[in-house]
Order: sequence, then C-alpha cells, then structure tokens
Amino acid sequence: MLDRLMQQAEQAEVFEIESEATKIGFEANRMKSFEVEETRGVAARVVVNGRLGFAASSDLDATGKLVANAIESARHGGAIPFCFPAPQPGPVVQVYDPELAALPTERLIEMGQEMTATVLEAEPEAHVNIDLERRVHRTVVRNSAGTEIAVEKAPLSIMMEVERVRGDDVVVLFEYFSTAVKDEGYRDFAQRIADKLRLAQRTATLASGRMPVLFSPSGAPVLGLPLMLGLNGKNVYRTISPMAGRLGELLFDEQLTVVDDPTLDGRPGSSSHDDEGLPRQRRVLIDHGVLRGFIYDLKTAAQAGVEPTGHGERSLFSPPSPSFSNLILEGGGASLAEIIAGVEEGLLVESPLGLGQGNVISGAFSNNLSLAFKIEDGEIVGRVKDVSIAGDIYQDLRRIGALSQEAEWVYGGLRLPYILLPELNVVTKAG
Repeated sequence: MLDRLMQQAEQAEVFEIESEATKIGFEANRMKSFEVEETRGVAARVVVNGRLGFAASSDLDATGKLVANAIESARHGGAIPFCFPAPQPGPVVQVYDPELAALPTERLIEMGQEMTATVLEAEPEAHVNIDLERRVHRTVVRNSAGTEIAVEKAPLSIMMEVERVRGDDVVVLFEYFSTAVKDEGYRDFAQRIADKLRLAQRTATLASGRMPVLFSPSGAPVLGLPLMLGLNGKNVYRTISPMAGRLGELLFDEQLTVVDDPTLDGRPGSSSHDDEGLPRQRRVLIDHGVLRGFIYDLKTAAQAGVEPTGHGERSLFSPPSPSFSNLILEGGGASLAEIIAGVEEGLLVESPLGLGQGNVISGAFSNNLSLAFKIEDGEIVGRVKDVSIAGDIYQDLRRIGALSQEAEWVYGGLRLPYILLPELNVVTKAG
C-alpha cells in the first residue's frame, strides 16, 4: 500500500492496528457479561502538493478504495509544512508481558470476584460494578522516509464503580486501575476503595467558606485536567491555552514539577515510539513552578513551527493528536499523616462528581464531590455530604501547602500525590 500511495503522493504513511480484547463485566456484585472484541484495520496519511490527507478502513481487502480516499482527502486538506520522520532509535521499554497476555478468562473472573468480596466486606450494602479488560494490541507504522516501527502491548485495565444507597444518602466511587505487566496491584486497588467506604460510614458537617483543601490522588485530576489542557500543544498553537507564549516563566509554586515519561516499564502509556514513529523521551513540562515545554504531535508541531515531541497517539479512524503518556506530578517531602496532622479544619477531596465542569481550558474548575471528608484537629472525622469546590489553577497552584511522599496511579496514565491547597472555596449544604 505504501508503494501505491507513493505513486501519487510526495509523502505517505501507513498505520496498521490489530487488537483483541477480552472483556468481563460485573454488575451489582455479580458477573453479567463476557465478550471478546477484535479490531483490525489500516489508516493512511499522504501529502499531495503540500496538503495533508487521511483515510482509514477496517476492510483490509479494500486497499484500492483506501488509497483513492486518502489522495482525494489531501486535495481538500490543509497546507502544512509536514515531514514524516526518518528512522530513529527509541528507548527499550517493557510494555509486553507474555504472562499477562495469556491470562486465562477464568483468572479474570476470579479477580473480579475477589475485588467484589473485598468491597462487600467493608460495606455489605454496596453495589459493585466492575469492567475488566485484557487487551493484546499491536500497531505498525511505516512511512516513505523509511521508518518502520512495531509496538506490541498487553495492558490490563479495571474500572470499578461502587454505589451505596440508604434512603436519600448516596455514596458513589469511581476508580480505575491499569498495568502492562502481571502483578497483584489490583488487590491494593480494591483495598483502597474498601478503606474509603469504611471512612464514609461516619458523617460530619462543615460550614461553607475558604479553607484548606487536601486532594487525594483520585481527587487531584480536578486540578490535573486544566493543567493537561494548558500543556497540550494543540491548545497552545490555537492560543487558547493560558500558558501560550509563557515558556520560562514562573507560573506556579516552586514545589510543582510535572513530567511526562513514556519510558517507564510496565505502564500502558509507555512505548519506544509514538504512533507516528517518533522516539519517546522523558519530558519535563513544569520544573519547580517554571514552564519548560508542551507536548506536540507532527501536525501540531509543524503548525506551531516547533519540533515534535513524540506525543502523537491515534485510534484507527482518528488521525494522531497530542496525547500524554504517563503524566507525573512529583511528590514532596511530607508524609500524608504529617499533612493531615497539620490541618485544623479543612476538606479532603476523594472523588469528584464528573470532571470538566466550568471553563476548564481557562484553568477554572467547579465540581460537586461524590466523596469528601472533613479534617478536624489533624484527623479525618467523617464524610461531608452535598459539598462542592471551585477555583482556578493559575491562582490556586501558585501557593501549594504541601505535596505528599505517597503517590498513586489514577485514571490509567496519571501519577499524583496528595496536594494540599491552603485556601479554596468550599460550599456545603450546611451553609
């Protein structure tokens, strides 16, 4: 196909994907579904008269039509100073574990049953929904510059939603676990959820106002999402990121360091190369509060007139876009126990009720919380119901009270510590 594309184009790229996923579903504490999903297909990008075109198909026998569609797409595509990369070596990264790839279906079912039992031991009235997915995923990218890169992964992902209802009192938790190597981390994952449910059995009241707010790793994406949008090169190029044009400036507290690291062994977001054939590398984005860089794919980098960073990711029917691999907010020197002990009265945010509320790209956030706890005299004293928080990361992250030594992987590709903000707007039903 690459040869056929090159007969009509100045540059060409072919992206192939082959994926098989085993999915196990638990609903209301019982296994409800089992399915195997296969995905195969090919996508093509071409440059014709300086214009970029794209087409994709899941029909591997329809290559002639795919070639024609890609060429036709380029005739109407944008004019971009675009070059597919020549071959370049990448880091050696462990992201394929044969033992995980061959994990039997029976074992996946056992894991779901085990996690359900762990949660029910802590809260017998809970309804536990679990989606387990073990995927074997292989991609190949070839281009007219001579690059040919194959990446194979076998990630395991587990999504767990727990709901406990007593009259009008509802507790909802949503947590996500993922790994690219066989380990027993899912047990700790389930235990953390169980521990939160035990804490949630006690309630407390909290008056509205400005107060210290401690974000757990599972609650900290409230702050992380606006950061990610601001650091995305596509938003920088479009000048809608508040960080655009501010490289080298001290924008945040000097405790804040943010790194994207796709070279970590065992993480589903890691790989030797991105989906465009560019080598991966660890990239410091914010260094002790100073803005150092953004992430780019090939197209966005060309539009912005900068070098690509190896952050192009794609699905079969979507062209590449800038995407984070393993985004890490580095921890600090204090333990979680020390941080909590220093709070006279405040709020611990465990689980937001949805993300992306408010004008997120501007840095603003406004979130109702599905699970939060009151901290009083250095102790967690009970769950606070009907509570919400609001703020702006470009103001609130300029003064960080503390970052914990402890950190967790959440939502798949985020590693976050506990983050204490000394003062934040909190609104409760208690007023």
